[in-house]
Amino acid sequence: MRVLIVDDHTLVRAGLSRLLQTFEGVDVVAEAANADQAIDLAAIHRPDLVLLDLSLPGRTGLEALSGILEKVPETRVVMMSMHDDPLHVRDALDRGAAGFVVKDAAPLELELALRAAANGEVFLSPRISSRMIAPLLGRSRQARPEGVAALPPRQRQILAQIGRGLSSKEIASSLGISVKTVETHRARMMEALGCRRASELVLLAVKHQHELG
Repeated sequence: MRVLIVDDHTLVRAGLSRLLQTFEGVDVVAEAANADQAIDLAAIHRPDLVLLDLSLPGRTGLEALSGILEKVPETRVVMMSMHDDPLHVRDALDRGAAGFVVKDAAPLELELALRAAANGEVFLSPRISSRMIAPLLGRSRQARPEGVAALPPRQRQILAQIGRGLSSKEIASSLGISVKTVETHRARMMEALGCRRASELVLLAVKHQHELG
């Protein structure tokens, strides 16, 4: 099983590469840090499988997914994400993904996902499956909050201040946290809300300012 790893974090790619090399019959043929590299390397190496991060700089993982399958339709693509948002999962599956795993999954779960995809099956992390199936089984008595409403309190607090035009440094000072922590929350909000650029997050913050207080 020849695999291409796509993630914008060097240490994550290195860790995944080392992990995958421990799986029997798996060979990591290339690594990419963004969507354009992923599409180009997929066309060059024609891997059996691509392990693709949802959140990438510039073009998203979903755009990379479409581009890869357009160039190499026989390749199977398994998506990874920090989050288990059913909307992103459905979008990925609609675009042809062969699986979707959360990044905090156990190594065995990742191996199962890769082997299932290689065998022509679709694999979803159990956490994702339960979130997608629960409403169908009537287990969700009330709709889950989505979008801005679904953000944790701290992120809503930061988003409100972004909407008021404050910089990360000003927000950090106001909330008594580090600038790095603010930037981490920014990145997580961008992924959760589907924002590809910082400017999109600002516009969203301004639009929902009345909800954020």
